Amino acid sequence: MPIRKGRYTLEFVNAPVIAGSASVVGKKEGEGPLGGEFDKIYDDTTIGEQTWEKAESAMHRDAVTRALASADVSSSDVDLFFGGDLLNQCVGTAFGIKEMEMPCVGLYGACSTMALGLAFAALAAETGIAQTVVAATSSHFCSAEKQFRMPLEYGNQSPPYAQRTATAAGAAVVKSSGSGVKIQSVIIGIIKDVNVKDSNNMGAAMAPAACQTIIDFLRDTNTKPEDYDMILTGDLGDVGSRLLIELLQRQENTDISSVHADCGLMLYDLNNSDINSGGSGCGCSASIVCSYIMRRLKAGEIKKVFFVGTGALLSAITPLQGDSIP
Repeated sequence: MPIRKGRYTLEFVNAPVIAGSASVVGKKEGEGPLGGEFDKIYDDTTIGEQTWEKAESAMHRDAVTRALASADVSSSDVDLFFGGDLLNQCVGTAFGIKEMEMPCVGLYGACSTMALGLAFAALAAETGIAQTVVAATSSHFCSAEKQFRMPLEYGNQSPPYAQRTATAAGAAVVKSSGSGVKIQSVIIGIIKDVNVKDSNNMGAAMAPAACQTIIDFLRDTNTKPEDYDMILTGDLGDVGSRLLIELLQRQENTDISSVHADCGLMLYDLNNSDINSGGSGCGCSASIVCSYIMRRLKAGEIKKVFFVGTGALLSAITPLQGDSIP
């Protein structure tokens, strides 16, 4: 059973492992700095489907299938599946994996979905509820734009502080024992609402939650930023990342700049594309964690990563009703 450390953190005794993982991305994501890291790059982001939603489901299914193969297990071996996406009722996930017949728990945490999935998968494996668990998520630029902003045909212009929803999916197989990357502890963050009402400015909305989660975890575990090779956020982008570093310095006199990285800044080349403030969406951090980060952990190039996923908890309706973005 996990041991509670401090107020919010659970530390694992047996340390479940990530036995396999995979990520797939769209053409634009494949052209970014990490293009050589992904298991599949789609040249056509319709993926042969007739709708963007079906394309996202196909991408989600592909990532899960590849992750299962990398862990040398089949869908019939899976005791629990934790997955979600940005679409209503998590249809990107449900339609993608429905034929795999895995016991399924749908998650909605927006950009935090991969972190949530890994957290719950590890908790299930540590407590003996399950032996083999899959965590997966996806997002698609076109399906997300249609639901949350404007259809692509409208040609809507994004402000410079906006982030681009990644066309990507990632999946990981977590097992209660065996070889793989160990998950040592989990913290579930609290909701922070600082009254940001611009649905394009998600980095500013999410940065305070990332800040509080990092503060709580460092306190609970009695650790310092320099104890980690990387404090990886997903996905704050340029605006949110700069705000996070400023908030931590103001509130705690803590400087994470030497070890901080953000998936929204890693996925695209901000200097040579129309990405504005960086990447976002469930698939952004999922694709990076399930490829680039896992490979470097397995190779021993990095040994300790604190992965902090945050999500802007808005719907297509709440900004129109004048609500803020928790």
